[in-house]
Formats: sequence, structure tokens, C-alpha cells
Amino acid sequence: MDFRIIHELQADGRLSNQDLADRIGLSPSPCLRRVRRLEEAGLISGYTAMVDQVAYGLPITVFVRIRLERHTAEAVNVFEEHVDLIEHIQDCYLMAGSSDYLLRVVIESLEAYEVFVRTRIHAIPGIASIESSFAFGSVKQSKVYPRPGSTSRPRARGAVS
Repeated sequence: MDFRIIHELQADGRLSNQDLADRIGLSPSPCLRRVRRLEEAGLISGYTAMVDQVAYGLPITVFVRIRLERHTAEAVNVFEEHVDLIEHIQDCYLMAGSSDYLLRVVIESLEAYEVFVRTRIHAIPGIASIESSFAFGSVKQSKVYPRPGSTSRPRARGAVS
């Protein structure tokens, strides 16, 4: 039941408690208690509005691979503290492999990205290399997580769930 609540709220965080209860087959009071418990447990950490990136004025998405010169605790902390302060960096992942970090940056234009790299990224000490890849478009962006363990159930060819 908790997975169903989470799924419905990820798909539409503005659902009223009554609508949520109707969708998952509970009465409103137990549904609200479950939602509150999920919030208190930290499974539901907040609610937000989905904003169209292009309409907002940030049509360019750049994936930036960063390799650090050194991997000392101090170098890592300095890098991560800088990244945390740069609002154009939407996501920062610590990676295994040839890059240390993968950033997702949203920006107004190619010219703005050049200024961004020169003034914001180059200003971070300890970077050995920066490699940028520009997204042509988005094929899929999901904010709804799959149910844990769902990959273990094979589907018949052509089946739709």
C-alpha cells in the first residue's frame, strides 16, 4: 500500500487526500496516516512543482564529466562545496570509472555555457579535466521510481502493464 501511495504522489503531488485515498482504495483517514508516516520516516522528503525547462528559459542541458587532480579528502570537500553553491548545476553524481563526477547543468545558451565554464567551473581548485556533452533533446525524464524488485519479474513479449 505504501508503494502505491508513493507512486501516486510522485505522479501527481497535488492530489488531495480524498483523491489519493480513492486511487489506492483506502478511506481518507488511514490514507492520511500512512502519508504522514511516510513523511516522518523520510521516504517522502518533500513536494515540488515540475517546471518546463525550455519555457523557463534554460533550454540547454549539458552533462559535464569532471576529473580531479587529487583525491584527498580536502580536494573532494573543496570541489563538492563549490558545486553545492552553483545553481546552474542541477545534479552532481560521484562516479566510478574514468570521471570522478558527472554534473547536469542547465543554461540559457552556448555562449552562457562558455562564460559559466570560464567563471564558475575553472574557479574551482583541483580540477584536472572537464569534458562536456550537450543533450540534443530528452527522450525520457521520469520522476516516478520503479517499484523495488520489479526487474525480477519478466514480462511476456509485447506485454503492456
